[in-house]
Amino acid sequence: MTSQTKLRLILFFIIAAVHGILIFFLAFNISVAIEPFSENARIMKLTDIEEKAPPPSPESVRESTVEAIAETMIETDVVPGQTMVATETLQFPQNTREDFLPMHRVSVPPKFDETAISQAVVYPPIARRSGIEGRVILELFIDRTGRVQRIIVLQETPPGRGFGEAAVRAFERQRCIPAEANGRPVSVHYRYPLSFRIR
Repeated sequence: MTSQTKLRLILFFIIAAVHGILIFFLAFNISVAIEPFSENARIMKLTDIEEKAPPPSPESVRESTVEAIAETMIETDVVPGQTMVATETLQFPQNTREDFLPMHRVSVPPKFDETAISQAVVYPPIARRSGIEGRVILELFIDRTGRVQRIIVLQETPPGRGFGEAAVRAFERQRCIPAEANGRPVSVHYRYPLSFRIR
């Protein structure tokens, strides 16, 4: 081997070593110190949980809803021929001996005259002017003669716009064909949805 070939071989190995070292340092970050694994101990602390207040009674919710409706209806105009009455003044005859069956215990549901109900519904004026539509779900307690004894507003969407009160008023003097169980008229509590749409 000639000296020139030996020199080339030495230069080749030196350049290859330099490239290897550069690639090693660029590819691997060895400047970061490796920390030994230590188990992360966690401390648990027991604290007393605050008890939530009981949900408001239906009477207080109803009062706050009536107050909200009253506040928004102060600015409305009374339509001629329409009388506005507070919800608390609605009186229905109470029959305490009546057992109202749930709907799954009756074979024939009560039937209302849909035309009479739609004519009895008065759209809340503030909601009509604001272009608001609504939906109400009522729980009707209907006796075996087809008379509505009691009404509960289960859901009013949106709340505080007078839809619940208008729905209750629509059923104030309504009569229906009573529900039947085993071919006999029975008292029942019946859910009735009512939608308010602007035409």
